Amino acid sequence: MALNSTAEQPQPLRTVVAATKSWVERLNPIWVEGQLIEIKRRSGITQFLTMRDTLAEVSVTLSTSAAVLDAAGPLTEGTVVAAWIKPTVWSKSGSLTFECRELRPSGEGRLLAAIEQRKRMLQAEGLFDPARKRRLPFLPRRIGLITGQGSAAERDVVENIARRWPAAAMEIRHSLVQGPNAAEQVIEALQTLEAHPEVDVIIIARGGGSLEDLLAFSDEALVRAVFACKTPVVSAIGHETDTPILDLVADLRASTPTDAAKRVVPDAAAEQANVAAAISRIRQALASRVENDQRRLSEIRSRPVLRDPSAVLSGHYERLDAARDRLGRAAEARLREERLGLTHSIERIRALSPQATLQRGYAILTDAEGGTVDRVAATSKSAKLTARLADGQLGLTVTKVDPQEQS
Repeated sequence: MALNSTAEQPQPLRTVVAATKSWVERLNPIWVEGQLIEIKRRSGITQFLTMRDTLAEVSVTLSTSAAVLDAAGPLTEGTVVAAWIKPTVWSKSGSLTFECRELRPSGEGRLLAAIEQRKRMLQAEGLFDPARKRRLPFLPRRIGLITGQGSAAERDVVENIARRWPAAAMEIRHSLVQGPNAAEQVIEALQTLEAHPEVDVIIIARGGGSLEDLLAFSDEALVRAVFACKTPVVSAIGHETDTPILDLVADLRASTPTDAAKRVVPDAAAEQANVAAAISRIRQALASRVENDQRRLSEIRSRPVLRDPSAVLSGHYERLDAARDRLGRAAEARLREERLGLTHSIERIRALSPQATLQRGYAILTDAEGGTVDRVAATSKSAKLTARLADGQLGLTVTKVDPQEQS
């Protein structure tokens, strides 16, 4: 019913809001498609979403339950969904909102939800663990490339590798890069390059495209084949904003095929510049070392002991000469003392010798048996004696024995 009102008799706000709520809630639920631009998860039962039209600048707020949101699977902001909604009005605020009773990913949203679910499963198995990723060789012997035949991605990779490192060798395998058979052919090419004894790194490259075009590079079988590959794998799929699951399992993610070429081989010109710079630094270091050593050597040579090595011995020579002089004088004094002492000893010995006594006029008497006769009682009358004098001896016969009385 229409409500009558004037400026003098206005209707209460509650009446207008209640009437609007009654009219709006007579509308039937309807399925609508839109893009989720905001997901507000709360601790309570009621959750709030913001949905925007995929083409026009039209957005609305959806209220739903946690059960409905969880049943829709893993949803992220930007996912296109189909929502079964019924409009309603909040009595307290008078705001129009839409009650979402069911939510399903739609179009790309359905694909994104499936990819997200697959991504979480593979992540739980450890396929994306950074610890298992292998480092790329500095200069691979041969570079494997899997790409579409005659594609721009192939041209970008080959030209940039040749420009950066002209001597690089490549092993190219062509395969489908989109469609239902693409993943199978990429796996076959990957296994072929993995078995090649000289391939040290493998690039899987494709240009940009829609989500459906890149769907093969989120295939579970391909992801597991890359995980099992012992040769490092570089993923170069689409543009920087494209992130198939292959990017997460590969040992290195390149933002573009051109970036992949820059990652797998060094720049020859840059390396030559680095080598030249290193040689220059080495030469400077050697020249500086030689200069420092020469300066130290000059400082050492300028020291007095090295200018005149014999100068340090001059004092020792002087002390040695003085010691030699003192030793000579001491030896001469000692010889004089010893010579004088020896002379005195000889004189004393000579004074005590029998020969000296004989020279003073004494004689030594011996009997016939050679014994010394020093007493009168030691001989007898008519005994034969020998008198030893200083210049010879005399044979004597005792004619008289006259002992002297002892007083």
